Amino acid sequence: MKEVTLKQIAENLGISITTVSKALKDYPDVSKKTKALVKKEAKKLHYKPNVFAVNLRTKESKTVGLIIPEVVHHFFSSVINGIIEQAEKKGYLVIILQSNESYKLEKKQIDLLISKRVDGIMISLANKTVDISHLKRVKELEIPLLMFDKISKMIDCSKVVINDREAAYAATKHLIDTGCKRIAHFRGALLPQNSIDRFLGYKKALEDHGLKYDSSLVYICENVDYNDGINAAKQLLEDHDDVDGIFTITDLAAIGAISVFNEKGIRVPDDISIMGFSNWFVSSAITPSLSTVDQPGYEMGKVAFKQLYKEMKARRKHEDFEPRTIVLETKLIKRNST
Repeated sequence: MKEVTLKQIAENLGISITTVSKALKDYPDVSKKTKALVKKEAKKLHYKPNVFAVNLRTKESKTVGLIIPEVVHHFFSSVINGIIEQAEKKGYLVIILQSNESYKLEKKQIDLLISKRVDGIMISLANKTVDISHLKRVKELEIPLLMFDKISKMIDCSKVVINDREAAYAATKHLIDTGCKRIAHFRGALLPQNSIDRFLGYKKALEDHGLKYDSSLVYICENVDYNDGINAAKQLLEDHDDVDGIFTITDLAAIGAISVFNEKGIRVPDDISIMGFSNWFVSSAITPSLSTVDQPGYEMGKVAFKQLYKEMKARRKHEDFEPRTIVLETKLIKRNST
């Protein structure tokens, strides 16, 4: 079916294209009678505005880019829901890309979003991202940029995060408060800031409560997933027989560890207590249910888009914009694993 144009509506009604355009936009200098006629005709012909033409005039694409490490992860899926809800309210389409924790892929995706002329970009960095020149290019092109969850402190842009160090401290302290004396940590890769901060929070809690830090109790989980938890738990049992608590960087790693202990008849929490991080929905469904830190993914997504929108709006109006870091609160969830 051929696209219906303003010209066709104008010819059918015997009025000018300008009058049709103004009537559809409810301009006050067009009479109510004319507006009603135009809108009736537009509806009859199934007229739809040409989005590309509108975007060309306004110099907006009405799209934003979102790059995340994993789509299937419960936390990131919650972030996506929060972002999309807010974006739809403002008439924006969200282009969602998954970096698979790859720096090279993340860099290509940034280039793609730039070529698509998106109005803004939101990103949670891949674990392997060290060089941030691709993000500096976004800033140089004056494209509004916002980072969330996994960020870099080396780039000046708005950020939405939690206090990972404080949350990890609280999680480790909870293990100490329940009587744990030898606490292991299943940490993430060495690079991401959230992995670093959760490790530092764990270490500080030990020091503040008179427990000696032992580097041999720290196990790196590169993918911070279920299989990493299984492998780290098996290695822990080979290396140490006196560990009575574990703080893991994610719920998935904790659930992997619990599966190993259940299989080997090691009782949780009687023999060993386990603390997760994120509050994934399955955390309350497993046996025993997992104590964890509630990380507000949905709220983070909502706040992230709202902050990006403020910057995009300021850019349209050629106004100055001061980037800000927004820190969301976390909550300790105490369940049966501790």
